Amino acid sequence: MHSTGSGPLLQTVTGTPTDIWNDSCATDELRWAIEHGATGATSNPAIVAEVMQKEWEVWAPRVREIAAEHPDWTDVEVTWRIIEEMAARGAAVLEPIFVRHAGRKGRLSIQTNPTFHSSTDRMLQQARGFDALAPNMQVKFPATSAGIAAMEQATFEGISINATVSFTLPQALAVGEAVERGLQRREADGLDVSRMAPVCTLMLGRLDDWIKAVCDRDDIVVDPAAPSWAGLAVFKRAAAIYRERGFRTRPLAAAYRNLQHWTELVGGDLVMTMTHQWQRRFEASGLVVRPRFDEPVPAASVAELLDRVPDFRQAYEPEGLTLPEIDDYGATLHTLRIFTASYWGLVKTIDDLLLPDPTIRRRPG
Repeated sequence: MHSTGSGPLLQTVTGTPTDIWNDSCATDELRWAIEHGATGATSNPAIVAEVMQKEWEVWAPRVREIAAEHPDWTDVEVTWRIIEEMAARGAAVLEPIFVRHAGRKGRLSIQTNPTFHSSTDRMLQQARGFDALAPNMQVKFPATSAGIAAMEQATFEGISINATVSFTLPQALAVGEAVERGLQRREADGLDVSRMAPVCTLMLGRLDDWIKAVCDRDDIVVDPAAPSWAGLAVFKRAAAIYRERGFRTRPLAAAYRNLQHWTELVGGDLVMTMTHQWQRRFEASGLVVRPRFDEPVPAASVAELLDRVPDFRQAYEPEGLTLPEIDDYGATLHTLRIFTASYWGLVKTIDDLLLPDPTIRRRPG
């Protein structure tokens, strides 16, 4: 059961099939989220970098300890040990929920190396290591053609997946189909699937951002409100098709940008992953939450985007993108660039700790 209470976040999950995750593995933020109804959490290199800044007194000394313990390790190896330890620590906070829900909730998602986005084998090798970190790990693969192939095999091997770098209906359907194949292969071999909990992320705000960027780039004029419905339109259509086809993967909404990314999804059989900042905003809103998931997005906004923005048609229509075209979709490329830069930014943070600049006067102590 979810916690009980009167706040908007608890109203979201109490008496509905909707779940909330914490889009961070900072332990204080995660505990706050759990107190307000959260049942999972996520991690990626950008999140790890943010948590390092918030918990500097914990992680800066740990970086130096790891380097001292393994003097022949590279900065990249030290970085991944930090990512893994941070994820395992968050997973430990969630483990009571995982036990209570027999593996279907209470997981911590950890993301594969974003530079591996085109290598199925490299992602799988890393995923197997992640899965062994804690009983309640969940592994994020990008919804690229290589990542989708990795998801099928990982599912067959008993790894609960989380598809990320995902924005479009064709990606969501490819993920749902790949996971079903993996689950069916596993069942055919007499292996248990009852404790697996695959999810497919759709990054609502990043699709909205991309549609706005395309309109600016290509001088397309639309109602200013229309692009802010793009992600929700795709998400609701994807969730409906998942339900129709009986996919066992749950849709997950991420990359929040506004109030409606929360309010319009309440009541659906889905997961919302929110940053601590957005959770605090929603909790302080004072809104009385009501289920709105089955209410359609404004038809006029969808029609205008379909008519005027080719990138939205690609995202919204089931056949809008082929599997190879997914890799070249604008939001995919843009987000992979951001994730890759964030990853190397985290490595640089590690470098700065291991190789401090001697030209800068250090404070005593």
